[in-house]
Amino acid sequence: MTDTVKQEVAQPLPRGWKASDSPVKRAFAKSRLVQVACGTLLLIVLATIFAPLLAWQNPFDPANLDLMDAFTAPWSQGMGEAFYPLGADDQGRDVFSAILYGLRMSVFVGVSAVALSLIIGVPLGLIAGYAGGWFDTLLMRIADIQLTFPVILVALLIFGIARGLLPEGYRDDMAVFVIIVAIGLSDWVQYARTVRGAVMVEKQKDYVLAAQLIGRSQTAILTKHILPNLLAPILVIATISFAHAIVAESTLSYLGVGLPPTSPSLGTLIRIGQGFLFSGEWWILLFPSLVLLALALSVNLVGDWLRDALNPKLQ
Repeated sequence: MTDTVKQEVAQPLPRGWKASDSPVKRAFAKSRLVQVACGTLLLIVLATIFAPLLAWQNPFDPANLDLMDAFTAPWSQGMGEAFYPLGADDQGRDVFSAILYGLRMSVFVGVSAVALSLIIGVPLGLIAGYAGGWFDTLLMRIADIQLTFPVILVALLIFGIARGLLPEGYRDDMAVFVIIVAIGLSDWVQYARTVRGAVMVEKQKDYVLAAQLIGRSQTAILTKHILPNLLAPILVIATISFAHAIVAESTLSYLGVGLPPTSPSLGTLIRIGQGFLFSGEWWILLFPSLVLLALALSVNLVGDWLRDALNPKLQ
């Protein structure tokens, strides 16, 4: 009885694909859902950039408002010549224009909060994973304590403390920066823990040991050798955290402790619309909620796609 030798036959690539195509490109081409999510996210980004050009009215300039057009139904014309594709709210503001400006503020807060979390969490994770010792132990215990509380409660606590320290006359002017700091400080733990675990694996590899043997400084090893190999998981976390930051900001604004009415976000618009839902003016709440849902869902889908596409074990 002879042994048969099994030879592995390489699977042919689908038509139009090349062997040099990246896993990210292949994963994108295979998923229609991800393509729709990326298209939706692109439209939202373009809307935030060109909001002043797309909105026919500055909804937060009292001189542009007409109270006679209050509660105009969607796809209707007001008392004057103004047309409201998504209706008007209780102050005669065009809901479509308000969504564009509110979306702009929500995206700005989300991007800034993610950037702050990155600036805090990534360096701490690098140092803790590479140096170890008491710093690693202390940082991880702080992270464990913070993770025992919901992110929204941590953000509420930081927001309340920061607002209390500011003079009363500057609270509304500094509200945007306060909420960015609150969300950023509540989400740095995810980056620190992920980067720390990856560094503990990477520092045992040959390229790090070789860099140590030739006398490279610890800073150079961390920034020029280890950090570039951690960009994929950091990018995935940043993408998902962006959606979480937008939802956290909207939640705070909905609770009335976020952005002031003079700098409204999607959460502020939802809070305003909730008060008129049962009186029949459903459009004031519905359309901002749908835009927030589309934004958060698109970012989460893109984050899940990047996580799978950049994971070598799934290739």
